[in-house]
Amino acid sequence: SAYCDLLKDGDIALGDEVDICVPTGNFGNILGAYIGKLMGMPFHSFVCASNKNNVLTDFFVRGVYDRNRDFYATTSPSMDILISSNLERLLYLLCGQAETERLMAKLKETGRYSISEDVKEALKGTFYGYYCDEEMTAEQIKSTYEDYDYLIDTHTAVGISCAMQYLKEN
Repeated sequence: SAYCDLLKDGDIALGDEVDICVPTGNFGNILGAYIGKLMGMPFHSFVCASNKNNVLTDFFVRGVYDRNRDFYATTSPSMDILISSNLERLLYLLCGQAETERLMAKLKETGRYSISEDVKEALKGTFYGYYCDEEMTAEQIKSTYEDYDYLIDTHTAVGISCAMQYLKEN
């Protein structure tokens, strides 16, 4: 529906590619957008925006999923996770059932797994991971209010901050 809104408002033309940024913890909405791309939507890149519990950022940057870390209760609690169950579905799409089962067994056994170079390559240029800590979240809320006279919630602040990081680098 966001794509249709952009069309209706004249911000893009039909077929123009757009980047998707989702503040996420459990990876469901961003996975849904990726499946939309597989079905033909003109989506280019997917920015996975995380809070201080940046297990997904580390996964997309380093190719390692490691839940063996400190857990933080943040002001964006919907993203306060260390196990992102919907990521398993992306792995299934990229590497099939047997490899996904192996990785999930490794996660259960040791709390971490590393993806192969082939899977890293499949993610490269499509998925990006960024995070926004508590200080950055508060600053984004403040700057958005000052610039647009609009008060955003903490989850939106994480998404905007990570989208801005992505745009600066890309």
